[in-house]
Amino acid sequence: MRKFFSSILILTMSLILTLGCNEDKKEEKLEPVISTFYFIRHAEKDRTDPENKDPELNQDGLGRAIRWAEVFDPIFLDAIYSTNYERTSMTAAPTAVKKDIDVSYYDPTSLDIEAFKNDHEGLNVLVVGHSNTTPQLVNKILGLEKYDSMDDDDNSSLFIVRFIDGVATDIRLNMD
Repeated sequence: MRKFFSSILILTMSLILTLGCNEDKKEEKLEPVISTFYFIRHAEKDRTDPENKDPELNQDGLGRAIRWAEVFDPIFLDAIYSTNYERTSMTAAPTAVKKDIDVSYYDPTSLDIEAFKNDHEGLNVLVVGHSNTTPQLVNKILGLEKYDSMDDDDNSSLFIVRFIDGVATDIRLNMD
């Protein structure tokens, strides 16, 4: 009889432990995977020489680039991307210096957006582009045709695209 009760006790304890472990697994929630992409256009460029296809920033643009660094100061960034132009590089530079992140260069015409999204899953990424490429990249990353090219005098739009477990949300802010 004692052996029977011992067996029942062991079986009961095993069952309780097994069920308890399964309950713990049910209650254990995985952290969501959050990826955030910040898209901006370069700051105001020097327009004194209309023939110059790669102008630097003018004084207003330099000031805006510094303000962008202040905007991104409280945000942890994992990577910063810029097209290989003076105006975009100069726009990214103050944030890159402040964050101690090297700027990586990309070509918006050949960027594999799905690979880019996958490579930066769970990260916070700043992308500096142009009036036409910035909305195009936002549209591509969203998989929607939502945003038109930016006006030529729009240097203050900030597009934020956030993926939470693969589900996208987006917003366009004016930072003026």
